[in-house]
Amino acid sequence: MEDLAMIDDPGAAGVSLDPVRVRLLAELVEPGSATTLAGRLDLPRQKLNYHLRALEKHGLVELVEERRKGNCTERVLQATASAYLISPRVLAGVQPDPADSPDGFSARWLLALAARTLREVGEMLVGARKARRKLATFAVDGEIRFASAADRSAFAAELSQALTGLVAKYHDESAPSGRRHRLVVAVHPKPRGEGR
Repeated sequence: MEDLAMIDDPGAAGVSLDPVRVRLLAELVEPGSATTLAGRLDLPRQKLNYHLRALEKHGLVELVEERRKGNCTERVLQATASAYLISPRVLAGVQPDPADSPDGFSARWLLALAARTLREVGEMLVGARKARRKLATFAVDGEIRFASAADRSAFAAELSQALTGLVAKYHDESAPSGRRHRLVVAVHPKPRGEGR
């Protein structure tokens, strides 16, 4: 089982969004059958089998073993990952494009950058796993409380200046074996209800 899987097929994305199937994927982090899940989810086994077949068809769960019980065969399944993300590529025709109206102060542009990051890193992670290699990434997550909008603006200007200096110091356009990396820095309000 993978720790994280990227869903980039529209059919699989649609199947995964059903509330019953979301619950099944969460339960199937540990192997289970329609019989064992029926009691935990308080749903009929036949209904669960329908949903399990749909998840299996799209590669979101896989067969672990089959157990004979009298005249029946119990199928034990497990989720293929403990967590899933749906790639913006699922909505390829309408996904946001960072090349459209780049504006460092636009929430739409921030979301376009985040969607591109999710898509690109997800695709590279799949490729790295197939090649049995690690994907070189780095991320920082923090929280800052500004006293005023003026302080937030001053912080953005200083951060931009510091990053521009670091990029100028380390960027080497002529490095023959160099590899380009993306740098995305975002500052946005923390949603209400998630602490002060």
